[in-house]
Amino acid sequence: MWVWALHAQTGYYSETKTFYEDGYTYQCDVENEVLAILYNKDTKYYGQTQMYRDTGEQYDFHAGDPAHIKKDNWSKPKAFDIVNRAFSPEQKAKLQGDELLIELFIDSQTGKVADVVFEFPAVPGMDEYHTIPVSVYRQIEIELKKNIWFIPTSFGKSLNYIYMFWTQDPNVTLNSKQ
Repeated sequence: MWVWALHAQTGYYSETKTFYEDGYTYQCDVENEVLAILYNKDTKYYGQTQMYRDTGEQYDFHAGDPAHIKKDNWSKPKAFDIVNRAFSPEQKAKLQGDELLIELFIDSQTGKVADVVFEFPAVPGMDEYHTIPVSVYRQIEIELKKNIWFIPTSFGKSLNYIYMFWTQDPNVTLNSKQ
C-alpha cells in the first residue's frame, strides 16, 4: 500500500489585501492580476513622486545622471546576506532560480533605508514568493533598515529621496568584490 500526501501551497498574495500582523500592517497591491507589490503600510516615501528638494520639480532619471550614492564595497553583499538569511532552507529550495525584486527608498539626507518594497508574481506557478509569509518580508525590512545605510552624494542630497532596487535569488551569495 502506498500513501501519498498532497500539500497545497498557500498563496497569500493573489489579491489586493491588508495584512494586520503583530505590531505592523502590510499592504499587498495586486496589479493586473499578475504582480504583487508588498510593503509596510507605515511608509515614508513609497508612493511619492521623486522630486528636487529645492524646487519641488519632478525628478526623472536619465542614464548618465550623477550618482545618487557613493560607491562602497560592503552594502550590496550585506543586503544580499540579509535577504538570504530570512528564508528557511525549505523556502530556498522552492525558490531556486526565482528572483525577488527589492526596492529601497532611502532618506536623501541621512542615507538610511526608509521604505522597503517587494515585488513578485501573484500568479501561482510563476514562482513561489506568493507562498512566503508576511513575517519573512518583515524580517528583511527590519534588517535592511537596521544594518544597511548609504552615503548620499551632493546630487542625491538634492532629491527628496533616493530610489534603488535589485533582483535576488535568495540562494545566491555575493562577496565584496561583486
